[in-house]
Amino acid sequence: MKQYRVAILGASGAVGQEMMKILAERSFPVGELHLLASARSAGKVVSWQGRDIVVEEATDAAFAGMDIVLGAAENDIAERFAPAIVRSGAVFVDNSSAFRLDPNVPLVVPEINPGDVKLHHGIIANPNCSTIITLTAINALRKLSPIHSMVVSTYQAVSGAGAGGPVELQNEVDALRDGKAYAPKVFAHQIAYNVIPQIGGEQCDGYTSEEMKLQNEGRKILHLPDMNVACTCVRVPVFYGHSESVNIETERKLSAKEARAILAQAPGVQVYDNPSEKMYPLAVDAAGEDATYVGRIREDDTIPNGLNMWIVADNIRKGAALNAVQIAEELVRRDLLGVKDRTVFIKK
Repeated sequence: MKQYRVAILGASGAVGQEMMKILAERSFPVGELHLLASARSAGKVVSWQGRDIVVEEATDAAFAGMDIVLGAAENDIAERFAPAIVRSGAVFVDNSSAFRLDPNVPLVVPEINPGDVKLHHGIIANPNCSTIITLTAINALRKLSPIHSMVVSTYQAVSGAGAGGPVELQNEVDALRDGKAYAPKVFAHQIAYNVIPQIGGEQCDGYTSEEMKLQNEGRKILHLPDMNVACTCVRVPVFYGHSESVNIETERKLSAKEARAILAQAPGVQVYDNPSEKMYPLAVDAAGEDATYVGRIREDDTIPNGLNMWIVADNIRKGAALNAVQIAEELVRRDLLGVKDRTVFIKK
């Protein structure tokens, strides 16, 4: 089997480290693995698959000869290095939000729109974690009926705020237990024993940037530019695993039984739905797992064709690192590395 030269940009962060694990778990055909990070992390030695790999400083020259670059860095870093990555001939699978709504960049969830990878000009965007989780779960329902609208409340783990999120939650728990004060640094308010009903800054008519991601990205991925989406994003004191309460309205009425049956066959989805036995998806069970779990499936009597469900998945794995590696697998499967038309992103 052909092997590929792979780089991870932002390798020292939580998502970058998870990408390393998933590449190994899924036996991705890595010939060379290059770990790129800031100058502060450069020189550290990381063990991977029996090899010792020295972390390199991310520079334009570091991408030379790469086939695939998995991006696990913030927007400014992605934007800074994207031209060099594209110019090098690699395909940049980027986890930041920098290019998600760019009309020249496919936004891909492999269980939903894998064919969109063929439209790339050197960059493919990885969607927001909550977008991936929601759409992976509901996509199969479109085989039964078109979806007209979606109302989502997300309950997002602190790890979604970066490596500092879990540290801050643990520090606050420890401080409160000992009767000490702890000034929040990562979050605007205390997160321990609390929920914060805002993620991201205000962007549009009272909705935050995080809430608008699900609307805008969902429309692009599903190719439904007019789909109505309303979202409320809440930060909760959970380390790993995003949970979502999702209501959809379909063109024709779907029974809970119909929905349960087709979701059970959907790729990447596991139905766990027996409330009488206290069986439903929990964040603690989803942490470290690849599947998107769906439960509490029931009809909504307040609207003619409504369904309610509860969706949970690991935000660092399926919500970020796993989806990116799946995109890379799709590129390999379709032999789409080395696309020639890269002029869109190469600055003259």
